[in-house]
Amino acid sequence: MLVLGIETSTPAASVTIGSEQGIIGSCLVTRGVSHGAFILPAVEFLMKEADLSYRNLSAIAVGLGPGLFTGLRVGVATAKTLAQALSVPIIGVSSLDLLAFDVRYSNKLICPVVDAKRKEVFFAFYRQVPGGITRESSYVVGSPSRLVAEIEGTRGDFLLVGNGALLYRSSLDGGRNVEFGSMANAFPRAASLVELALPRLFREDFDRVFDVEPLYMRRSDAEINWDRKVAGQ
Repeated sequence: MLVLGIETSTPAASVTIGSEQGIIGSCLVTRGVSHGAFILPAVEFLMKEADLSYRNLSAIAVGLGPGLFTGLRVGVATAKTLAQALSVPIIGVSSLDLLAFDVRYSNKLICPVVDAKRKEVFFAFYRQVPGGITRESSYVVGSPSRLVAEIEGTRGDFLLVGNGALLYRSSLDGGRNVEFGSMANAFPRAASLVELALPRLFREDFDRVFDVEPLYMRRSDAEINWDRKVAGQ
């Protein structure tokens, strides 16, 4: 079964086509072209190079965030449109889950940290379990100091991964047993998305298209600015 993965929750937009036999092709961009201008041309490129067509796809997987508003909206909308047009299942996965899954072999408490702008981060805590990871907290948006407080209030060693961990490393490294992931783990990847989606595809654990929505966790800058404008009138 072939799965197309679309991950656009961070500045690193990526698309991947893969199956239970492995990854067939993947494209990633971190700057320059907008996510909206990148996704479909990248998919078309992969299809052409792999001698595939849309009718070969068995499902669409998409990263749900939390992350950047515009990127999430474009990625989720594109994934839903493709799933409906092709009459194939859609599977949504949190982008924090993807980051944690990439370092699933660590025995430490895993904490993916994504830059949320406004001097805040998105984060959650995970542990390794046979076959993958399990999330042990809710998804949180807050200041780096809040994450430090969460770490200080939890026993054990920690592995922090993601662009937020790298951006606020000096604030998060408080002398506790905290290890930081490398740049290779800075962003969630569509390749991991495909890998996580495949078992759900085999179990027929699909999402309903109309239930697939971005995990925003807070209002956009545009909404906040509008409220300020209205309040000032």
